Amino acid sequence: MGDHSHGSPEESGTVAKADDVAQDRFPDPGLPPHRPRLADRDPRAAKRHERQVALLFTISIIGTLFFFVAYFVLGHLGEMTFAELRVQNAALGLGTAFAMLGIGVGIVHWAKTLMPDHELVEQRHEISSEKDRQDAVDIIDTVIEETGIKRRPLIRNTLIGAIALAPIPAIFMFRDLDRTGKTAHQMIEQMRHTLWDTGVRLTRDPSGTPIKASDVQLGSAFHVIPEGLENAENMLNEKAKAVVLLMRMDPREMNISEGREDWHVDGIVAYSKICTHVGCPIALYEQHTHHLLCPCHQSTFDLANECKVIFGPAGHALPQLPITVDADGYLVAQSDFHEPVGPSYWERG
Repeated sequence: MGDHSHGSPEESGTVAKADDVAQDRFPDPGLPPHRPRLADRDPRAAKRHERQVALLFTISIIGTLFFFVAYFVLGHLGEMTFAELRVQNAALGLGTAFAMLGIGVGIVHWAKTLMPDHELVEQRHEISSEKDRQDAVDIIDTVIEETGIKRRPLIRNTLIGAIALAPIPAIFMFRDLDRTGKTAHQMIEQMRHTLWDTGVRLTRDPSGTPIKASDVQLGSAFHVIPEGLENAENMLNEKAKAVVLLMRMDPREMNISEGREDWHVDGIVAYSKICTHVGCPIALYEQHTHHLLCPCHQSTFDLANECKVIFGPAGHALPQLPITVDADGYLVAQSDFHEPVGPSYWERG
């Protein structure tokens, strides 16, 4: 058998020394050498970059002004059609996007082309004396000086204008949540009532064609609006409250609570289309499971159990619209919803 040596302390030391030598072969390279940019060498290039930054800030100002035009001009043309509403929404979005994008891209371009780009390494230490505090103030002053904002009035003025105007659209958007001047109680009462009333026919959305009970087959789903919606004042607001999903299922599979026995027509039921979480429109119906799904946050409602919530963040069941048939066989509402439609709120009770 051959000898197997496990090494001696001297041999281990030799290995350690070899490692030290190997480490010495790869010294810390430190910071890479600074390469001056074109703007650092050529004053004309620096001036050109300054104008570009100012232009980007100006684009932000123009975007905010474009938002105002879309908000105040397009938004006050009277009753708007769906096409006009889409145009206004697109204009509001573009205005806000350019307002934010102009500031963001402008600051990035400013930093990359005009602000000093040399790298410094300074060890962090506690501020414990007045001298240290003064050093911190000097550092801040140095940073402000290096930005060049004091000696570049074109950038400074356009930046101030862009930042001053950019938040204003948000103020108007939040104010628009209650432009009517109504009290909270009045707004709640407004949400409690829709265009549905006794004898109002259920019609297809968007054609407005009345629906007969014989048209609704097992497993089918209809998007429904009240008859005469097109003649209503503030049609879009009224439609947002009154839209309904109409479906038919086997009455033997339905669990009906006391007092709702006559709210359906041979298994044909109508429920508010507005999710009780944040108001997204529900448009997904699974025929085999009888589940309604909200595409926004995956709230799931069980049609067989009066659209009670079985999954997701929704706070309560979808309101049911009591329906019946008229003498001509058309589906009509028995009354309005018996509870407010839409998202939950603390005053709901």
